[in-house]
Amino acid sequence: MSATGEGDPNIGSSQNSDDNDPSASQLLSTLAPVALVAAVWLIAFFLLRSRFLRHYQPRAFLQAIPAPFRTRSLNNGLFAGIADFFRRSDEDILRKHSLDAYLLVRFLKMAVVICVVGFLITAPVLFPVNATGGGGQKQLNILSFSNVQNNKFRYFAHAGCAWLFFGFVIYMITRESIYYINLRQAYLMSPNQVQRIHSRTVLFTSVPQDLLNRDKLAAMLGAGVKRIWIPTDTKELEELVEERDKIAMKLEGAENKLIKTATVNKFKANKKGRANSSDSGEAGLIADRWVPRKKQPHHRTGFLGLLGTKVETIPWCRSELEKLIPKVEVLQDEAFDGKGKRLNSVFVEFETMNEAQAAFQSVTHHLPLHMTPRFIGVKPQEVVWSNLRIRWWERVIRVILTNAAVVALIIFWSIPVAAVGAISNVQALTGISAFKWLNFLNDIPPVILGVVNGLLPTILLAVLMALLPIFLRLMAKTSGDPSLSAIELSVQNYYFAFQVVQVFLVATISSAAASSVVKIIKSPTSVTGLLSQQLPKASNFYLSYFVLQGLGVVASMLVAITGLVIAMVLSKILDTTPRKMYKRWKTLGSMGMGTVFPIYTNLLVIAISYACIAPLVLAFAAIGIAFFWIAYRYEFFFVYDVGADGKGLFYPRALQHLFVGLYLAEIVLLGLFATQLKNVGAIGPFIMMVIALIFTALYNLSLNSALSPLLQYHPKDLELLAGEEDSHPLLQPDGSDGIPKTDATETEKDAGLVTSKPSSKPVGKSNMLSKFLRPDKFQNHAYMRTILPPVQSLTPNTFPESFAYLHPSVKSRGITLWVAQDTLGISKQEIKETDEVRARIDKQLPKLAPVSEVLNPHPEEQITDVQQFWRHPSLIMWDDGARMNESGKVEGIRELGSAPIDDPEPDW
Repeated sequence: MSATGEGDPNIGSSQNSDDNDPSASQLLSTLAPVALVAAVWLIAFFLLRSRFLRHYQPRAFLQAIPAPFRTRSLNNGLFAGIADFFRRSDEDILRKHSLDAYLLVRFLKMAVVICVVGFLITAPVLFPVNATGGGGQKQLNILSFSNVQNNKFRYFAHAGCAWLFFGFVIYMITRESIYYINLRQAYLMSPNQVQRIHSRTVLFTSVPQDLLNRDKLAAMLGAGVKRIWIPTDTKELEELVEERDKIAMKLEGAENKLIKTATVNKFKANKKGRANSSDSGEAGLIADRWVPRKKQPHHRTGFLGLLGTKVETIPWCRSELEKLIPKVEVLQDEAFDGKGKRLNSVFVEFETMNEAQAAFQSVTHHLPLHMTPRFIGVKPQEVVWSNLRIRWWERVIRVILTNAAVVALIIFWSIPVAAVGAISNVQALTGISAFKWLNFLNDIPPVILGVVNGLLPTILLAVLMALLPIFLRLMAKTSGDPSLSAIELSVQNYYFAFQVVQVFLVATISSAAASSVVKIIKSPTSVTGLLSQQLPKASNFYLSYFVLQGLGVVASMLVAITGLVIAMVLSKILDTTPRKMYKRWKTLGSMGMGTVFPIYTNLLVIAISYACIAPLVLAFAAIGIAFFWIAYRYEFFFVYDVGADGKGLFYPRALQHLFVGLYLAEIVLLGLFATQLKNVGAIGPFIMMVIALIFTALYNLSLNSALSPLLQYHPKDLELLAGEEDSHPLLQPDGSDGIPKTDATETEKDAGLVTSKPSSKPVGKSNMLSKFLRPDKFQNHAYMRTILPPVQSLTPNTFPESFAYLHPSVKSRGITLWVAQDTLGISKQEIKETDEVRARIDKQLPKLAPVSEVLNPHPEEQITDVQQFWRHPSLIMWDDGARMNESGKVEGIRELGSAPIDDPEPDW
């Protein structure tokens, strides 16, 4: 299983069940090697953590992360660091990181609680009941359901424990759903969200052509409309921008290569005593002196740089940019003016969040599937622009086809996995007449054949598993999801179904069937009885599976040796320019929650399903998932970022997926009791499980009906509620937060973020039990506001708000190049020559503001959006912040808090 959810090597595999009576010693012998390897990884982690801070603690010191959101480093020393780590609150992840990260950690903690409580409910009752069941089982199997044979009335113990445990799981799902709703509402109403444009912007898709008109939309949606964006077809512009950027990066790389080569040649000459100080005069001649023209960067203009005319890279790129940039600017101007074919979607910004919610919740068209689905809170950076053109009937077809493709993949996934597995014993096929064409394998040297049989299947399976999330995201995008967060939410459904079927059901059923296949062939009528005997035994695989995953994956996840090798070795080869070095230095690794949540949801589903059949699984599941909780706490505190912002919606969806575990557990128990209905003792438990199944289904439907509106929509009384809770308005006129913070953590106190005591109304005395039983009262909206991130004012904006939902190709204004500064003065000369190119470009674009105005703006001046649209340099080169040393290495990048290439666009 990948740490970031990119696959599980056990998917689609049938587990070996030759030994279905495992002893404790056998189990320990299985776990011991993994524990040893995990111990080695953990020792390596503790040794490397303080030496490679960028790899193991980037969130603690990177200047690119705003100071209030940086995590304080762990205390020095092994034991002091461990104690410091566990003293930190999970809520710190919410304050310092993101809602999605916090809720993933909370889900893992909740999973551990469910497993521990479930074990305490089931083990004291079912262990003695199963152990004295008279089934003749051995070793650990005496603790499972399969050992109950002498008295079927014992099944009442299993049914009673099922009622208690399943009821607790249902309560936890309900409790956590209420907790999430309170947290989500407080989060969306926090000043950090309210002040952003995306919080009050609604995306309408499948808009009819006759309504692609600003006046009509404004009249239909009411007086609260502030701004409307109607995207247009920008295909030609996108292609030109892509070509322009490609040439610009080629120019930047050539410029840096020239500077590096000249600097190194000068250094070598100095060492040999052949250099002198007469480097004055025409600077352009300096580069020619140290790098002959023939050895300066060249490339071929044809296919992949392999064919075509060979040209000097720097002059050629400048010439091409001189022709391309004006074309791009003209097309951007037209797109800004709304010219071109209008797409079937619109973004509508409202004056307030309540007005946006009113429009989001309303039925906006009299025909079905028109102006729907609607989305609110979509960030401009996450928009999938290619999906905005989709019409309603096209969306229906896409959803049907993509869902069919995913279902087919889930059903038939075992076929490619089996084919890959067959390679490990491919030589055995040579004896079959149908595979005579494989006889050449007999002539291959044993060493090479061993590599084919051993290494190749592993590599192919890894590739197969790496392609799976890519395919699922492609299907989600193809179905028409208009944002990255919507794609991740769709992938969460796809991947969970995949996990349940391939990791759980296929492995479990095939394991149970494999151990009984000979008996079933001899006596087909005994299939139900045999499977009822063997199915509980299939739980033995998961005893080691949970801990193996927890120890092995978590240890390797913390060390992340692959990332360390890339950072230490490959980056020195691949990162040849200041831009590449800076981006690698400041960019944090991220994970797609759509493929992370399903893995751990499925682990909990497995534990729930086996809870009343083999309670020991719950203990091992608690241990394994606890390891994951520790690992993800560390990763989110110090290492990882989160990809698409789902605003926590992955969490309630994962909670709903747990009902699948309840249904599977109840159906399995129902089936096991059904096979024994000829015995009077099994009738009562069978009826109890029928009641449990019906109750679960009805409760699931009722819970969805009650909570779904609160998960999708924003209640209108929240502003009133916020005003009643304390005397501070939600957002002060100056943009500051009126919400005092409580329960401050050590990291917040260090950052000076806590300045006042809470003023919200008390909710009465509470203890741990009352808080657990009444989250609606003791973890309500007022409490949630106290654990939210500190208020941050918006970054000074060089973009007018009207630019927010323009296509990225329209906002991609001008080119910024970044080269390293050198002692020879070549970078200064290249900047001068670039300025000359820009001057020639500017003559073709009379609307373009003079570069002096752009670089020295006057904020007090009132300018129009159109004027602002043209306030940018068409082409500019910088050499600030990066230095080329004598050996040709770029320095100074790690000390930078910002760089000339930083994206000026704010977090809308």
